[in-house]
Amino acid sequence: MTEVDHRPTLASVAARAGVSASTASLAFSGTGPVSDSTRERVLQAAKELGYAGPDPRARSLRRGRSGIVGVVIEERVREAFRDPIKIATLDGISEEIGAVDAGLLVLTDVVDTAADAEKNPVTLMNAPLDAAVLMGCSPRFEESIAILRSRGVPVVAIEGDPGSGEVLQILQDNREATRRGAEHLKALGHERVAIVALSLDREHRRARVTPERVAAGENATTVERLRGAWDVYPEAPAVTSGGSYVEEGRLAARELLAVPASDRPTAIIAQSDLLAAGVIRAAEELGIAVPEELSVIGFDGVKVDGLWPYDLTTLVQPAVEKGRAAGRAIVAMLAGDEARTQLFTSEFHEGNTTAPAAR
Repeated sequence: MTEVDHRPTLASVAARAGVSASTASLAFSGTGPVSDSTRERVLQAAKELGYAGPDPRARSLRRGRSGIVGVVIEERVREAFRDPIKIATLDGISEEIGAVDAGLLVLTDVVDTAADAEKNPVTLMNAPLDAAVLMGCSPRFEESIAILRSRGVPVVAIEGDPGSGEVLQILQDNREATRRGAEHLKALGHERVAIVALSLDREHRRARVTPERVAAGENATTVERLRGAWDVYPEAPAVTSGGSYVEEGRLAARELLAVPASDRPTAIIAQSDLLAAGVIRAAEELGIAVPEELSVIGFDGVKVDGLWPYDLTTLVQPAVEKGRAAGRAIVAMLAGDEARTQLFTSEFHEGNTTAPAAR
């Protein structure tokens, strides 16, 4: 003998409120010619019966859309949410897609083994997506695009390199912005300059940058920022970090700074503000004064906790605006309207972490 399902339905709510099922549906949706008193009566009936509202799956079927926009990140979620730039970008996306009653589903492309697949049952291959936004620092960029295109899912890429595919992009002036920062150091008289870079490949290795590694590099943002620095300092040594974290910046900087003072860089270009904070921490540990003995430049323009009394010299990127642009593009694509690639420009901010090179 089976248990009878006593869950309340829309029909039972309509009967209790003394209205038709269609009127009850309109009352829940907030649309249509339903008076305030009727809507209030329907909602009160639903409350008394414990009815939470129409099944969103049925609504999705009627609309022909899931109401879900996927955002693909390269690292695990707990790590991504330590990055203020990713959080700001997600805020911008969510603000815009609310116009089409859609929500965000954060997906990670870290699925290398069967164990990873088991932990991540919802992937790009099977997630019910209306559209997707790719965060362009991922080494798996082209793979993700291929999967989404095979499914017919509209794609917007924030930075990254789409290869030969025609993918709408939200771009950042990574090379040009980094060059401006390097030119600032040049004007201050710095000759020995080093770089603490973001990851180049999916292994996230902390290692010296070589021409071979750059040629095989899968992270377009890292490569473009390296090129911007090398436009001014062609011989600048660089170390890749294991990710955009303060501790990674500290470890990479110690490798660059643990040399005789005569060989030590007088300035370091960090590819994120979090990495720059780590560089400053390493300098303090080694007794190197910032900026008197070591100038430090970051990239992003975010607030880093614990950085006081330093006001970081950095390139400020409009992360929220980039997210909004991606969200607007998604809304336009879902409506069948034209959406265009956009390029955003960073602003140079001179703080107190750069100074003339010591004589």
